[in-house]
Amino acid sequence: MKIQKIKGTKDILPNETETFLEAEKTLRKTMAKYGYREMRTPIFEQTELFIKGTGETTDIVNKEMYSFTDKGGRNLSLRPEGTPSIIRAYLENNLHKKRIFQKLFYYGRMYRQESPQSGRLREFRQFGIEAIGSLSPQIDAETIILGLEILNNIGLRKVETQISSVGCDKCRPFYKESLKNFLESKLNLLCDDCKRRFEVNILRVLDCKRETCRQVLKNAPTSENQLCNECKDHFSKVLDLLQKSNVHFTLNPYLVRGLDYYTKTVYEFISPVLGAQDAVGGGGRYDKMVELFGGPQIPAIGFACGMERILLAVEKEGKAKIQKQHFDFYIVTMDEKTDEKGFLLLNELRKKGFVCEKDYLERSLKAQMKDSDRLGAEFVIIIGSEELGNNEVTLRRMTDGSQKRVKLSIDAIVEEIRNNYQEQHKN
Repeated sequence: MKIQKIKGTKDILPNETETFLEAEKTLRKTMAKYGYREMRTPIFEQTELFIKGTGETTDIVNKEMYSFTDKGGRNLSLRPEGTPSIIRAYLENNLHKKRIFQKLFYYGRMYRQESPQSGRLREFRQFGIEAIGSLSPQIDAETIILGLEILNNIGLRKVETQISSVGCDKCRPFYKESLKNFLESKLNLLCDDCKRRFEVNILRVLDCKRETCRQVLKNAPTSENQLCNECKDHFSKVLDLLQKSNVHFTLNPYLVRGLDYYTKTVYEFISPVLGAQDAVGGGGRYDKMVELFGGPQIPAIGFACGMERILLAVEKEGKAKIQKQHFDFYIVTMDEKTDEKGFLLLNELRKKGFVCEKDYLERSLKAQMKDSDRLGAEFVIIIGSEELGNNEVTLRRMTDGSQKRVKLSIDAIVEEIRNNYQEQHKN
């Protein structure tokens, strides 16, 4: 029986891996620029962490978590998102006692048992930030600016930012009540999921992607009209800072995000090339989570983005660049004696820091040259019987076909490149 990969997972092949690695390199470089430090947490946690943190009424917890009981009888779950784990680690390792304000980021695999779609898998790679300890509207604006810069640096150009405020514990109950009054007579028009959301967490109705529910919500009351003075002032300052920073955004009064813990500012990064499932990331403020996990009253804000969806959007924009592995040298040999000499030379070149390859299949000269071209090697080192007898190699530059006999030594080969191929040489 042929065993195949599990539905909703993906094999990342070498060319794709190189693209991921380049994106990850860009991610870490940009994070460092803004002062964010990486934290790595376990792939599985106690299920209770996500029930409490992500939210008992969310689709993630209700429908999508991979949960199991281990041999010790503990209820565990593969992490569906990063924030609860980061906050748990922040408190468990007493980071708040060392320095209250912390800028942290993560990158790793997440797991959700949802219906697989283009760019949306059951095992996916997500990166995110958590800025913990500040109530300042400036940090709200900074997280949005950072998110956009990361997306742009990875290669995404067509990004739209949608933003809203979901208020706080003071004003949100009034908004929920007005929304309930609006929807009560329209319940029969909502999908089954939204009927359940109406009872357990009515704001989740606003997050529904079904067109029938969206039509019902067209004239629904908006959160911006229900904000208390504190939330209005905070949101106004965030928008002002974004405008002064030349960040283009769209106000979306129905934006609530799919998680229960958000307060005040929420936002999404949208890629118009992805169709209906157009969000590549998003986040917002969550000022109550640290306290919810038994810590002091410490505010926080963060966002998360899916790497697969970003790279899919980059590809759809036509900007995708497959990162081809770079090779400095490819060593071509002719027989058993020259092959052994080629192997020893290969290892010496690698010790000097060069990226090299050779043939291991005893192929013809023509086949080896084709292989070197396929790999994109800058230089080919040919060791034939004549070259070996004269203690030489033929050094061929692949871009223009020029070649020269050089002494069979590392120093001579490197010196030739330095003297005659300055733009190609690698120190």
